[in-house]
Order: sequence, then structure tokens, then C-alpha cells
Amino acid sequence: MNVHSVVGVRPEFVMAAPVLCELAARGHESSLTHTGQHHDEELSETFFDELPLPSPDHHLGVGSAPRDEQVARITGRLVPVLAAESPTVVVVYGDTTSTLAGAISAVATGTVLVHVEAGLRSGDWQMPEERTRVIVDHLADLRLAPTVDAVSTLADEGVIRGVRRVGDVRADAVALSRATGTESAAAAVRSDVPDSYVLATVHRQSTTDDGPTLRSVIDGLGRASLPVVLPIHPRTADRLRESGTLDWAEDRVRLVDPVGYGAFLGLLNGASAVATDSGGVQREASYLGTPCVTLRETTEWRGTVDRGENVLVGTDAATIAAAVDAAAAGPSGDGHLPACAAENVVSAIERWRGDEVVDEV
Repeated sequence: MNVHSVVGVRPEFVMAAPVLCELAARGHESSLTHTGQHHDEELSETFFDELPLPSPDHHLGVGSAPRDEQVARITGRLVPVLAAESPTVVVVYGDTTSTLAGAISAVATGTVLVHVEAGLRSGDWQMPEERTRVIVDHLADLRLAPTVDAVSTLADEGVIRGVRRVGDVRADAVALSRATGTESAAAAVRSDVPDSYVLATVHRQSTTDDGPTLRSVIDGLGRASLPVVLPIHPRTADRLRESGTLDWAEDRVRLVDPVGYGAFLGLLNGASAVATDSGGVQREASYLGTPCVTLRETTEWRGTVDRGENVLVGTDAATIAAAVDAAAAGPSGDGHLPACAAENVVSAIERWRGDEVVDEV
């Protein structure tokens, strides 16, 4: 069996690492395409250095561009790769532009398509990620869902064949990082932050590309009682510079350079709370027991809200400040790491015959 994974940005690197480790442990051939979608190539290389990811077999180098151009570039460069290699399956992860383009490329070459993190829905059709989730789930041959709710969502959409509940491979990635000691990489970053702090991430296009929304989010973080440490995403930094508000933002929050995965987990583990517009960080916070404030109106990880680990606050500055203070003053969670999803992912691929109905591995 030859499994071809397609990755392009942080969440895909994180999810692919434990899956590729499990494939290697079972003696399967695998190949890896890096689309080059990541906005910061130096940061991209950091993930390959820190995580147990092999060097990409193919780097498409699509670069930063509007979404439609990136999809066109990726498919135009990936289809010939798949046609030449004829892998058994193509695996895509999550809900990014690379996910969508990888799925289209698999369909175009008649290759079995596997979607890891299938069945997640935020209910917000304006999110490009939400549209990608739906499209890829309906294109896929094998849909690997992280939760029971995700399986139910697929069934509600009429998708019942080729569905497996496998768990969340992000948990495996967190466990893998902690086991290999890469979390200690946070020490150098921690030397530049106070003992008590709130961690923040702001990168989603709907937040960064709307000037008043981005300003409101930064303003809300700046009003929090504890200092806020924000590893600045390149897109966010670009938008702040373009609007002439980078200095204004630096006066309100502590901007630090982007950090690798281990360092980020260390910062997340040490924070009194985290404020984020990222889906992945919501889950990582849950696994580490760090209270989470989500800077969105909806989430694809509804279970974190239902369990009281996460609160949705939107982008109003006063609401953000109040929620961050409440989260930071409250108790931390216990954290939990159910790290066996990668084993389930590979088992599901091994057992794929094209006619399964809903069942657990």
C-alpha cells in the first residue's frame, strides 16, 4: 500500500506527523507533497524540523496568492505527480486550500480519496473552511471522523458509506510532541514573557482581512487584565502594517515572532487562558487543560463548548476582554490525551474495500 499525503499549512503538518509515523511503523510506503501554501516558508521548515515528518517528496511551491489561484496552482502541479506515482490512496487533512486542491487532484486522477477530520461543521457557510469541509467530505471515498457528532453530521447529509470514527489525530500530535521533549523549546520564548499571561492567536482570514474586526479583536485582547502574548501570524502582521496599526497593536499586546509547534504547546500549557480564532488551538487547549476563549461566533468543535472548556465570544472588544478575564481567573481543566487516532486512521485505510457503512475501527 502506498499512501500519498498532501499538506500545506500548520494544522496539516500536525495531523500528518502521527499518521506518517504509524504508516512507517507498519511497513507501508508513503509519499508526501508539500503544496507550499504556508505564508511563512521559514516557519514551515520549523514544523518539519520539530515534528517527525520526512522531507517532502514533492514541493509544489505555490506561494501566497488568492484562494482560487492557489487551488488552480496546486491542482495543476499535483495531478501530474499523482498520475506518475499512482498511489493507492491520497490522504488530505482538515479544511484548508491544500485540502480542497488535494481532493480535486485525487478525483481527477481516479485515486481513492481519504479525508482525515471528516464530518466537522461550524454551521457558518460564509467560512471558506466550512465549504471545503462539505465539498471534500462528499468527494471522499473514506471519511475519517474524529467524534460521534461528526459521524452523525455526515449521516444527516446522507453520507453513510466509507465513514469511520477514528478519534482526533491532534491528540496524537500533542502526545508525540510531549514525549519527544520538543515542548521544552518554549523555554527560550518564555524568557520574554511574564510569569502569568494569556496566549492569543489571530490568523483567520475573516478576522484579519476586515480592518475594524481586526482592530476590535486586538483592542479586546489589550483590555484584558493579564498581559497577552500574541505570536504574530505573517498575514496578521501584514494587515496591521497595511493599515498603519502595527505600532498601535504592539502598545496593547506583546507581539512575538511565530514559534514552532513544541514551543507553542509549551506556551499554551503555561498560559492562564488562550484566546484564539483557530479550530486546532481549541482542541490543543482542551487536551492540555487550558481554558479557551474563541474569537468567533461558531465552532466546528462544539464539544469543547458543551464541556465548558471553551466559550464563543465573537469579535466585540468589551466582550472579548470580559471573557478572557473570566477564563484566566477560573480553574484550569484536567486535560486529556486519548492518543490512538493515528493507529485507527491507518487501520481504516488498510481495511478499506469501498463498500463499508458506518462502523468504528
